[in-house]
Amino acid sequence: MGISDDAVEIRARGWRTLAALHGIIDAELERALGASVGLSVVEYTVLDALSRQDGWHMRMQQLARAAALSPSATTRLVTRLEDRGLLTRILCADDRRGIYTELTPAGRALYDRAHPIHDETLERTLGDAVTQPELAPVVHALQGSSVDA
Repeated sequence: MGISDDAVEIRARGWRTLAALHGIIDAELERALGASVGLSVVEYTVLDALSRQDGWHMRMQQLARAAALSPSATTRLVTRLEDRGLLTRILCADDRRGIYTELTPAGRALYDRAHPIHDETLERTLGDAVTQPELAPVVHALQGSSVDA
Protein backbone atom coordinates (compact mmCIF):
# COMPACT_ATOMS: atom_id res chain seq x y z
CA MET A 1 0.00 0.00 0.00
CA GLY A 2 1.44 3.40 -0.97
CA ILE A 3 1.35 6.59 1.05
CA SER A 4 -1.64 7.92 -0.86
CA ASP A 5 -3.52 4.65 -0.30
CA ASP A 6 -2.81 4.92 3.44
CA ALA A 7 -4.10 8.49 3.50
CA VAL A 8 -7.28 7.46 1.73
CA GLU A 9 -7.83 4.62 4.22
CA ILE A 10 -7.22 6.94 7.19
CA ARG A 11 -9.77 9.45 5.85
CA ALA A 12 -12.26 6.66 5.15
CA ARG A 13 -11.82 5.25 8.66
CA GLY A 14 -12.31 8.74 10.12
CA TRP A 15 -15.44 9.24 8.08
CA ARG A 16 -16.84 5.86 9.20
CA THR A 17 -16.12 6.75 12.82
CA LEU A 18 -17.79 10.13 12.47
CA ALA A 19 -20.82 8.49 10.83
CA ALA A 20 -21.02 5.92 13.65
CA LEU A 21 -20.92 8.66 16.29
CA HIS A 22 -23.53 10.65 14.41
CA GLY A 23 -25.79 7.60 14.29
CA ILE A 24 -25.47 7.04 18.05
CA ILE A 25 -26.16 10.70 18.85
CA ASP A 26 -29.07 10.91 16.40
CA ALA A 27 -30.73 7.78 17.83
CA GLU A 28 -30.41 9.04 21.41
CA LEU A 29 -31.73 12.48 20.53
CA GLU A 30 -34.67 10.98 18.60
CA ARG A 31 -35.56 8.82 21.60
CA ALA A 32 -35.22 11.58 24.21
CA LEU A 33 -36.92 14.37 22.26
CA GLY A 34 -39.70 12.09 21.01
CA ALA A 35 -40.46 10.69 24.45
CA SER A 36 -40.32 13.97 26.33
CA VAL A 37 -41.67 16.65 23.99
CA GLY A 38 -42.91 14.82 20.88
CA LEU A 39 -40.31 16.24 18.49
CA SER A 40 -38.01 14.53 16.02
CA VAL A 41 -34.40 15.66 15.70
CA VAL A 42 -35.09 17.47 12.43
CA GLU A 43 -38.14 19.22 13.94
CA TYR A 44 -35.97 20.32 16.86
CA THR A 45 -33.32 21.52 14.41
CA VAL A 46 -35.88 23.75 12.68
CA LEU A 47 -37.15 25.17 15.98
CA ASP A 48 -33.55 25.71 17.10
CA ALA A 49 -32.61 27.55 13.89
CA LEU A 50 -35.67 29.78 14.16
CA SER A 51 -35.11 30.43 17.87
CA ARG A 52 -31.71 31.91 17.04
CA GLN A 53 -33.27 34.62 14.90
CA ASP A 54 -34.11 36.85 17.90
CA GLY A 55 -37.65 37.60 16.86
CA TRP A 56 -36.91 37.64 13.15
CA HIS A 57 -37.77 35.02 10.63
CA MET A 58 -35.97 32.90 8.05
CA ARG A 59 -36.55 32.33 4.38
CA MET A 60 -37.51 28.79 3.52
CA GLN A 61 -34.20 28.37 1.63
CA GLN A 62 -32.22 29.34 4.73
CA LEU A 63 -34.26 26.95 6.84
CA ALA A 64 -33.65 24.14 4.34
CA ARG A 65 -29.90 24.71 4.62
CA ALA A 66 -30.03 24.87 8.42
CA ALA A 67 -31.95 21.58 8.60
CA ALA A 68 -29.95 19.92 5.78
CA LEU A 69 -33.18 19.18 3.89
CA SER A 70 -34.32 19.55 0.31
CA PRO A 71 -36.71 22.41 -0.43
CA SER A 72 -39.66 20.02 -0.80
CA ALA A 73 -38.85 18.19 2.45
CA THR A 74 -38.55 21.55 4.20
CA THR A 75 -41.96 22.62 2.89
CA ARG A 76 -43.54 19.39 4.16
CA LEU A 77 -41.86 19.74 7.54
CA VAL A 78 -42.86 23.39 7.91
CA THR A 79 -46.44 22.46 7.00
CA ARG A 80 -46.49 19.78 9.72
CA LEU A 81 -45.08 22.19 12.30
CA GLU A 82 -47.45 24.91 11.16
CA ASP A 83 -50.41 22.50 11.52
CA ARG A 84 -49.24 21.89 15.11
CA GLY A 85 -49.24 25.66 15.75
CA LEU A 86 -45.47 25.83 16.24
CA LEU A 87 -44.56 27.92 13.17
CA THR A 88 -46.16 30.46 10.95
CA ARG A 89 -45.39 31.47 7.38
CA ILE A 90 -45.25 35.08 6.25
CA LEU A 91 -45.18 36.34 2.66
CA CYS A 92 -42.36 38.72 1.94
CA ALA A 93 -43.79 42.19 1.37
CA ASP A 94 -41.33 43.17 -1.36
CA ASP A 95 -40.96 39.75 -3.05
CA ARG A 96 -44.25 37.88 -3.35
CA ARG A 97 -42.35 34.68 -4.12
CA GLY A 98 -40.47 34.90 -0.83
CA ILE A 99 -41.87 33.05 2.15
CA TYR A 100 -40.55 33.49 5.65
CA THR A 101 -41.04 31.18 8.59
CA GLU A 102 -41.01 32.11 12.25
CA LEU A 103 -41.77 30.55 15.60
CA THR A 104 -45.14 31.08 17.21
CA PRO A 105 -45.34 31.56 20.99
CA ALA A 106 -46.28 27.86 21.25
CA GLY A 107 -43.24 26.95 19.15
CA ARG A 108 -41.00 29.05 21.37
CA ALA A 109 -42.45 27.41 24.51
CA LEU A 110 -41.92 23.91 23.11
CA TYR A 111 -38.38 24.79 22.05
CA ASP A 112 -37.66 26.14 25.54
CA ARG A 113 -38.78 22.79 27.01
CA ALA A 114 -36.87 20.75 24.42
CA HIS A 115 -33.57 22.65 24.50
CA PRO A 116 -32.33 21.41 27.90
CA ILE A 117 -33.38 17.84 27.02
CA HIS A 118 -31.41 18.09 23.77
CA ASP A 119 -28.33 19.47 25.52
CA GLU A 120 -28.43 16.94 28.39
CA THR A 121 -28.86 14.04 25.97
CA LEU A 122 -26.03 15.27 23.77
CA GLU A 123 -23.71 15.70 26.75
CA ARG A 124 -24.59 12.26 28.15
CA THR A 125 -24.20 10.55 24.77
CA LEU A 126 -20.83 12.19 24.12
CA GLY A 127 -19.75 11.25 27.64
CA ASP A 128 -20.61 7.62 26.93
CA ALA A 129 -18.99 7.72 23.49
CA VAL A 130 -15.69 9.10 24.77
CA THR A 131 -15.19 5.90 26.75
CA GLN A 132 -15.10 3.90 23.51
CA PRO A 133 -11.54 3.99 22.15
CA GLU A 134 -12.62 4.11 18.50
CA LEU A 135 -14.95 7.07 19.11
CA ALA A 136 -12.89 9.03 21.64
CA PRO A 137 -10.73 10.94 19.11
CA VAL A 138 -13.80 12.23 17.28
CA VAL A 139 -15.51 13.22 20.55
CA HIS A 140 -12.37 15.08 21.61
CA ALA A 141 -12.23 16.87 18.26
CA LEU A 142 -15.89 17.89 18.56
CA GLN A 143 -15.41 19.21 22.05
CA GLY A 144 -12.27 21.13 21.15
CA SER A 145 -10.38 19.81 24.16
CA SER A 146 -9.66 16.59 25.94
CA VAL A 147 -12.36 15.03 28.08
CA ASP A 148 -11.62 12.90 31.11
CA ALA A 149 -13.12 9.48 30.52
